[in-house]
Amino acid sequence: MPNNQSPEMEQLRAEIAAAAARMIAEDGADYGTAKQKALKQILGNQRIRGDILPDNAQIEEEVRQYNELFFSDTQPARLRHLRHLALRLMEEFAEFNPYLTGAVLNGTAGAHSDIHLQLFAESPKDVEIFLLNKNVDFDVSETDHYKGRRNEPVETLSFLREREGVHLALYTVDDLRNAPKSGSQGDRANLDAVRALIAEGDRE
Repeated sequence: MPNNQSPEMEQLRAEIAAAAARMIAEDGADYGTAKQKALKQILGNQRIRGDILPDNAQIEEEVRQYNELFFSDTQPARLRHLRHLALRLMEEFAEFNPYLTGAVLNGTAGAHSDIHLQLFAESPKDVEIFLLNKNVDFDVSETDHYKGRRNEPVETLSFLREREGVHLALYTVDDLRNAPKSGSQGDRANLDAVRALIAEGDRE
């Protein structure tokens, strides 16, 4: 994020981040939609020169603070439940090299959050067949590639498990070789990292 902005521009960006965070925490909006709605809410049709949209890291921090302020009595248990369910799902899909991403990983998951996993298979059809053999009804959509929009979007399978939304973004094994390293505090985490994350949380 630019660090040479005027105090007024920084304040405006902070206001947009706070408004977007509230929409994410309260309504389950995705980051992109929340940014645009917050921008419209604060500025209306007014046009401002320069990049005033906060980045996802700033919004994530605002979501974290919002949860601590308004949902401290329910959010930790909700996060723990989703992480344990995510771990069971990852163990179920272990043959497809599962990685956890999103709010369940970074700790901002709330009442409306779903579980997002990245799977790395020889073919997306392998995962579809795996689900069909388990009689799982799923919807098919697309998700932006983790490397950005310059790459082809990836097929994503969505279904309900224990009344929670689950989304499987399907990548190739080659994508796994070139993927960022896993870490419990990074953008994604493998099975061992998620187990460690849960163990750490259970000790708190």
